[in-house]
Formats: sequence, structure tokens, C-alpha cells
Amino acid sequence: MRAALFAASVLSSTAFAANYSLVRTYQGSDFFDGWSYYNYYDNTTSGDVEYVNASYATSDKLAYVTDAGQTVIKVDNTTFVPYNYKRDSVRITTDDYFEMGSVILFDAAHLPFGCSVWPSFWTKGQDWPAGGEIDILEAVNQMTYNQYALHTNAGCNASSSATASGTIGTTDCNATAGCTYAEAKSDSYGSGFNSAGGGVWATLLDASGISIWFWSRADIPSSISTANTSIDISDWGTPSANYSSALCDIETYFAAQQLVLDITLCGDWAGDLSTYTETCSIEGGGAGNASSCYLQNVYNYGNTTALDDAYFLINYVKAFNVNSSLVTPSGSSSSISPTGTAALGTGGNSSGSSSGSASGSTGTNSSSGSSSGAFADRLGVQFAVLAGGIGALAALILI
Repeated sequence: MRAALFAASVLSSTAFAANYSLVRTYQGSDFFDGWSYYNYYDNTTSGDVEYVNASYATSDKLAYVTDAGQTVIKVDNTTFVPYNYKRDSVRITTDDYFEMGSVILFDAAHLPFGCSVWPSFWTKGQDWPAGGEIDILEAVNQMTYNQYALHTNAGCNASSSATASGTIGTTDCNATAGCTYAEAKSDSYGSGFNSAGGGVWATLLDASGISIWFWSRADIPSSISTANTSIDISDWGTPSANYSSALCDIETYFAAQQLVLDITLCGDWAGDLSTYTETCSIEGGGAGNASSCYLQNVYNYGNTTALDDAYFLINYVKAFNVNSSLVTPSGSSSSISPTGTAALGTGGNSSGSSSGSASGSTGTNSSSGSSSGAFADRLGVQFAVLAGGIGALAALILI
């Protein structure tokens, strides 16, 4: 399968084009069709969450579709969490892979934010971290702007001479933070994003480079709002993040990509003390320590203010491709009709409003998943985590 994915990605590469055909829609009642649940604790960013399976996410209403057709993905905000245990959350990954010459749209009306909260919408190659990673949406705590990043093996760099509206940061894509851009437009994250009714990100994965655009709700171009079976990117202007191929051979460092949505808490970035205290205060006015994020936000009933806002409200995710193709889970490149059910889905259209709420809404999750043994699996993970952290109990009296 790995060889097939690589071959499909290389063969589909193309010169920059304006028009792309729809190959997949995740929206409405069947949003969760074609996604897999992580069903394990956060072992990639050391976050204080356990990612649950489809059955548990549905029964505990951590992943569902509202009556208005908007998709909710959230962190558990009601459960008592004993010391050194983790809070339940959701991470999902598409079964399909999207090749060179693809455009990905992500329309959200509400993003998770607040102290300890670390949401992300990102992509990855099959052999991740090899095969590349594109962080389309990622921010922590009470940041007011989104941060873009690429993560690759050594040898790929962002060019500081590329034209972009965002502010370039680290240029080495193999650095811990990756090669980054900070969004310069207002309302790209946090309460500002949510108050503005949300917005849309568009990502181009092409042999000529990787570009990411952002528009707040009021500024979304008609080429996006009317993109039903195809999309024209020629009028989008300067991207917020522009990773040209000048210093990075995109086809060498990026394979066909899966899409990932997740929310973790604390962890390597949001829970880092210096990062945490940039936007969040330490209770009691002390200096804090490595456990401050966890103790103030996850443990017990948690920080209800932050946890109540720790949810995605998604209108849709759409994928387009210049060759009308994608890579299936078997590793083969498949041609998709832009007017067929596979591309359009059957979930209907969302209004794109921000009127929905993650609190008390009703909805359904169409992903399959067995609940047999789910509680035992979750309990086993929690005990494994507990066994490794008894010595940290002293942090309770240091916070």
C-alpha cells in the first residue's frame, strides 16, 4: 500500500491549475462516514485526554450532528476526573488520502479555545511523521490568532521570500515547531473567531507549493460559497501561508494526505509552563509548575469556562482534485465523479451560521463502532496512566 500511495501521489502531480473537481464531502448527517476514531490516549503530544472510540463518542455526545446539520466534536465537560486520570475527547482521521493537486476546504462556525485547550485540523501522510504534515488550524489556550506549520523530514524549508499575508516564523520544517506562519488577519482563532460567526480555511497541496488561505465569515469569496461540484481558486489572492517549492521539493517530502480533527488538553504545547502563562494565569499568583495546566483545567470537574468552549462546530469539510481523483484506503487511486454520491455525500447542506451549540443539542453519529469492551479498554488505559504518575501527587500542594 505504501508504494501505491507514493506512486499515486507522484502521478497525480500537476502544474498549478485554477479549477478543481469535488471528490469528497463531509457534511450533515453523514459527516462521520469515512472517518476512523483514534481510540487511545494522546500518545503523540502528551495531552491529558483519552481519545474515545466511535461508539463511546456517540453515546457520550462527544461527536454528533445537530438538528441544524452542523457537526460537533468536543471534549467531555461534565465528568469528574480523578487525580492523574485523563479527560475524554475525540480524534478522527479520514480513511481516504488526498493527492497532489488537491484543495481542502474547512468551514467552522465555532472553534475550541480556552486555557488548556489545544485543537487542530491537520493532514498527514500514511507513514507519519514521514510523508509530511500540514497544520491548517492549530492554536492553544487563549491565543487570538491561528498558527500554520509544515512538519517534514530534514531538508525542507520555508522560503522567507515567498509572498504571504501571514508572518513567517521558523523556516526549518524539521524543527520541533515545524516551519510556521502566524495568521495576520483578525478573528482567526478564539472568541474573536467565534463571535464573527467563524470562517473558512482553504489549503492547496500542489507540486508547486502548499498554500493556505483564511477568510472570516463576512469575507468568504463567492467562489467558495458556490463551490458545489468544482472550485476556481484563481481569485483568492495572496495566501496567509505560502510554502513554495523553492526550498522544499513538495513531492519528495509530502505523500498523499489524510485529514485529522482532534482536541487535546495541556500537553507539550498548551501545557508548557512558559506558553501557558502567556495567556492564562496561575491560581493563587504563584510561579506554577509543569502540572499547573492539568490541575487547574482537567482534574476534578475541570475549568468549566474553558471546557464549555472546547468544541468544534463544523459546517463542512470538502476536498477537490485537479484530476478528479483520490487515494482509497487500499492504496489505489480512484476517479470520482463530482456529481456522484461519493463526492457530494447525502447529508444535505448546512446554512453556515453560527447559531448552533454544543450544549444540550440533539444529533446522530453515523459512524459505526462497537461498544463491546469499550469501558474495559478505557479503564485499562487510565490505570496504565495512573501507574506512571503516582509520584506527581506532590504537585497538588505546589500549585
